[in-house]
Amino acid sequence: MPPLVPPRAEADVLRANDSFYSAFSDGDLAAMSALWAEESPVACFHPGSAGLFGRADVLDSWRQILRPRPPFVMRCDRPRVQLLGDTAVVACYEANGDRPAHLAATNVFVFEGGRWRLVHHQAGPLVSPLPKPAAPSTIN
Repeated sequence: MPPLVPPRAEADVLRANDSFYSAFSDGDLAAMSALWAEESPVACFHPGSAGLFGRADVLDSWRQILRPRPPFVMRCDRPRVQLLGDTAVVACYEANGDRPAHLAATNVFVFEGGRWRLVHHQAGPLVSPLPKPAAPSTIN
């Protein structure tokens, strides 16, 4: 039987997505590690890099990226959630600090162990940067 997805799934997915960008911005490897699935297969495509497959390789890449702490805040703009049962896809744009968004990103979550966990992150450059939205796009 598939796991029971909570009724506020979309808001919970957005909170998990926000946690990903907070862990990135804070250089918090422990928080980043806690976000990635432990039972489901994972993959990550950093901009301009070959794909990484498996939890160990993905977390090793984040260990390298987060050491030292990034000198900027990674922002997630215009996140949109698509729920597919116990899987959720977040499509969004990424930017550093107050700069225009320069990357398009996809974050895929699965409902594992009673919470939403990352199984896939992919980011790549936009042809034209997008201005920062007037209102914050985070869920508290």
